[in-house]
Order: sequence, then structure tokens, then C-alpha cells
Amino acid sequence: MKSDLLLIAAALVAGLMNAVAGGGSFFTFPALVFTGVPSIIANASSTVALFPGVLASAWGYRDDFQGFDGISLKPVLLASTLGGTGGALLLLFTPETTFDAVVPWLLLTATLAFTFGPWLAPRLQKISYRSFHMRPATLLPAQFVIGLYAGYFGGAIGLIMLALWSLLGLTDMKTMNPNRTLLGGAMNAAAVVCFIIAGKIWWHQTLIMLAAAVVGGYAGARIGRRMDPRHIRVAVTVISVAITIAFFRRRF
Repeated sequence: MKSDLLLIAAALVAGLMNAVAGGGSFFTFPALVFTGVPSIIANASSTVALFPGVLASAWGYRDDFQGFDGISLKPVLLASTLGGTGGALLLLFTPETTFDAVVPWLLLTATLAFTFGPWLAPRLQKISYRSFHMRPATLLPAQFVIGLYAGYFGGAIGLIMLALWSLLGLTDMKTMNPNRTLLGGAMNAAAVVCFIIAGKIWWHQTLIMLAAAVVGGYAGARIGRRMDPRHIRVAVTVISVAITIAFFRRRF
């Protein structure tokens, strides 16, 4: 019972965070691990639990998707989906002990991306025109690699995509936000299918968190209109740092 209450609380907060600032997996994945779920199953179950919220966001942007500076969205979507599939398969074939050793570093990567992503993106935009350009030969392989990360772990994946696109010279947020949601959803959808087929979901915990995350997402959409996202980001950053430290201590 106590475990279920912890999962509900974590998913409620995760849904709220995803609605206003991102970072929901910083709550659901550790909660599952700390309640005794093996790390690979916890990662897969967390992805499935949060996926309806991602899908709802993508549906909300359905009229705003467009290509990248002359690059059709379809090949980018395909590269993202293939990357998500590859990352999920890589996770499924990773030994539990190896994944346990990698998790603290993945959390650290996600924490750094979440913390410094908004600061880094505009600075990348300033140098992008002198060094990089948005072209298929650059964007598609990079998007595939991001998909690998998303399928394997996926923390702060939206911010990582924004940082990459900023480096490649994309500055239009009207394009970036809808496409980030769609492509992140495609990566997660591919991973979800792989995890379900492989039987790596603990459905009791997942369904509890899924329902709570939907409620949290709705509440977040309402509350977020009255809250400063910067304050929420600070709170998520502090918590993610604490969780990352806890996983390093747990491992070492």
C-alpha cells in the first residue's frame, strides 16, 4: 500500500512537471526503483506510464507540425522512430547489472541537460551560423542518435533535441516546440511497443502511475497558467540533483 501511494504521488508530480516544464521521468523512474522494481523494468514501465501525456501533447500540436528549413518532416520522423526502436532494443539486451552501473551517469546527463539546456540553446544559436547548417546529412544521423538515447533512457530528451536544433541554426520556437513533441512522441511510441512486446512492463505499477500522471498533467495545465515556469524548473533541478546523488551513493 505504501509503495502504491509513493508511485501515485510521484506520477502526479511527474504529470504536472511534464505539463509545465518537463522532467517527469526524474520522479517516476526513481520511485519505481525505490519500491523494488528492477531498473530495466522500471525504465520501461515509466516510459509507458508517461506516454499518454506525451501523446496528448502531440495531438494538441497536430495542426502545427512542419518541416525544418526545407527538410521534410517525414524522414526526420522516420530517423527518430528508428532511433527509438534501436534504443529500446539496446535496453532490452543490456544486462541488469550493466544498466544499474550506467543509470547514475544517465541521470547525471539528463540532469545537466535539464539544468543547462535553456541557458545553452541561445548560445548555440549565436555560433550555429558560423559552424553548422540544417541539412539532411547532419540532422538525420543526429536525430537517430537522439532517438537511441530516448529509447534507452530518455531523460530530458526534449531539451536535448532543442539544443541540437539550436546548434544547427533553427530558432523558430513555433516550429521547434510542436516538432519536439511529435518526434519525442515517436521515439517513445517505438520504445513502448518494444517494451510491451518484450513483456518488460509491470502493469500494476504502470497503470497506477499512468492514471495519476494523467490527473497530474491536467492539473499542471491548469496550474501552469498561474505559476512561473522558472520556479518550477528550479524545483525540478534541485530534486533531480538529489536523486542523481542518491543513485551514485546507491551504486558506489
